[in-house]
Order: sequence, then C-alpha cells, then structure tokens
Amino acid sequence: MGVEEKRAMIEPGHPEISVSRQCELIGMNRSVWYYRPVDESEEDLLAKRLIDEQYTSTPFYGSRRMTVCLQKQGLDINRKRVTRLMREMGIQAIYPKPKLSTTDSGHKIYPYLLGGLRIDRPDRVWSSDITYIRMSKGFVYLTAVMDWYSRYVLSWSLSNTMDVHFCLEALQKALMKSTPEIFNTDQGSQYTSTAFTGELIGHGIRVSMDSRGRAFDNIFIERLWRSLKYEEIYLNEYERVKHVVQGISRYFDFYNTRRPHQSLGYKTPHEVHYGRLPSAVNF
Repeated sequence: MGVEEKRAMIEPGHPEISVSRQCELIGMNRSVWYYRPVDESEEDLLAKRLIDEQYTSTPFYGSRRMTVCLQKQGLDINRKRVTRLMREMGIQAIYPKPKLSTTDSGHKIYPYLLGGLRIDRPDRVWSSDITYIRMSKGFVYLTAVMDWYSRYVLSWSLSNTMDVHFCLEALQKALMKSTPEIFNTDQGSQYTSTAFTGELIGHGIRVSMDSRGRAFDNIFIERLWRSLKYEEIYLNEYERVKHVVQGISRYFDFYNTRRPHQSLGYKTPHEVHYGRLPSAVNF
C-alpha cells in the first residue's frame, strides 16, 4: 500500500490501540502520520534553507552576520526577518549552538555530570539533541540518541513540532537495546519535562544537563548533525516526509556500520559499540 492508503487506515480515536502502535502495525513511521505541510512562503523557505547551511558551517554567527551573508547571496532581507526565522528554526543568536528547545522555568534542571568524567566503555554516557531538517516545501525536526563512547546512533525520531513526544519515543526505542549510566541533554523543555526525566529515573539512569550557553557540552551529537547534513541532507531534495525517513534511515545505517571514524581509530561505531562488525556489511 502507498502512504495515503496507510494513513487512511489509522484511527486516531481508537480506544485500545494508540496511533504510534497502529503506525507500527501497518509499517508506517509515526512522523509520516503526524506531519502536515507547512504553509510558508517560498521566500521564507529559501531563507531558512540558506540559514541552515550557513549556521551548520559557522555556528557562531548571530542574526547580524547571518543577515549580511544572506544579503551577499542576493536575498532582499533585513535583520528583523532573519531574527524571526532563526527563532522559528530554534537558533538563538546569543548561543554558539542551535537551541531547538526552550527552557521551562517550572521544570527541574539537573547538573552537568560529564566534566572530568572518564568515558571508557559503551553505555557509560548517552546523549540526545534536536536539529532542523529541511524539505523542498517545509521542514521537520529530528532527534537522536547517541552513545558517547562509540558514537553509535541508538535511535532517532522525526516530528513537525518540538514537543516531548518524539524525544520520548526515541528514548524508549533506545532503552529497548540497553541502559546507560548517565544521560546528557540540553536544558530544553522536552528534556527537563517530568515525562522525559521520569523515564530516565525510572530506569535508574543519572540525569545530566548542559550548562546554559555551552556549545560543546554535547559535542559528539553536534558533530553527528554536521556529518548528517553535509553527507546526506544537503545532497538531496526531500519532497515528502517518507523520503526524509528513507534518507535518514539509510544514512544512519551507513554511519553506524560502514563509515570509519578517525577518532575511533578508523573503526565504525558498530565495531566499537559491539566489539565486532555486523554480520553482513557491504563497504
């Protein structure tokens, strides 16, 4: 069946089976069901595309420098509009990294636990973050869970809104594989929510959160986003969410099992995480 036929089978008000479970049963990614096209002008979408590329290259650029860069590329755009678009994308000029989640003052903030910590084995520390993924006529948000020691991407999820549910979904999928000692995130409302931290604490996991304004507290997943965008996202033109799902799934399989990492002694994340190559790998 095609995507539209599968979408028609979903019953959002079903009393016993959740939408996520229904999507799983018919073989459709949950984010394909939840996604709705974004009604934005062609000018704004183009500007966001260029902002995303420039910010990935120069994450220390704020709205002033970003405006100059866009104007040099021929866009008739002012700083006020650039500031608005960066805010919509989750990029705050006062931080040297994209803050795709905002702090909720009512949520508990946990201390940063990784300073001086020796990370010498898999499942010592996991981390998670959110990034902006462009499409030809819109965008989605991507979250992933990564093991710090091996750089192995344990799970990921997509959404067209930055709520806690897709972050929680990625966490739960990762926890089906193993359990870390420490889980590190930024101080965004998704990660400080009681739903997310409660899931961690319920599994006996210590919660760690980046210091405000620190770009490199979660450096390994920042590098993952850069690699993903340069090696997959910017090389393709995604028309629909199902194409995004296919592209990211293909890339993370390549990243985990076939892409050698210099920092890992040119081994793959899978080799380091599991101590062996996958049973069948085509280099």
